[in-house]
Amino acid sequence: MTLDTSAILALLNRKDVNHERIRQVVFATRPPYFVPTGILAEIAYLTETRFGTQAMNAFINDIHTGVFQLEHEASDLKRAQILAERYQNLPLGIADALVIACAERNDGLVISLDQHFWILAGEGTIRVQP
Repeated sequence: MTLDTSAILALLNRKDVNHERIRQVVFATRPPYFVPTGILAEIAYLTETRFGTQAMNAFINDIHTGVFQLEHEASDLKRAQILAERYQNLPLGIADALVIACAERNDGLVISLDQHFWILAGEGTIRVQP
C-alpha cells in the first residue's frame, strides 16, 4: 500500500478524528507500507510544524526501522507530471501525483483522506481506502 501525507498525519496524531480509522486500515493490510520519496519533505514539514520535532523524529525513525519504506523510481516524476497536467482542475499537485505513480507500480492501493484520490481511482489504476 502507498500512503498519502493525509493518512500519515492522521496516523501520527492520536487526537485526529481519523486516527483510529486510518490505523485500522493500515495495520489490517500487510506490509510493505510505501511512502513516496517525493513527499517526504512535505510530511516532515507538516509533522514538525503541527506536532513538533519529536513527532517528526518518530516518523523518521519508523522509516529507519522499516515500518515505512521509502519508494521511488525515475519514471514516477514523468507519470506525476502527466497526472498533474491531466487533473489540473483538481487540487492535485506533484506530491499527490507521486503517490499515485508509486501506487500504480505497486499494488495500486492508496491510503488517503483526500477526496480527489477517489476521482482518480475512476481511471482504474488505483484503489483508495478508507
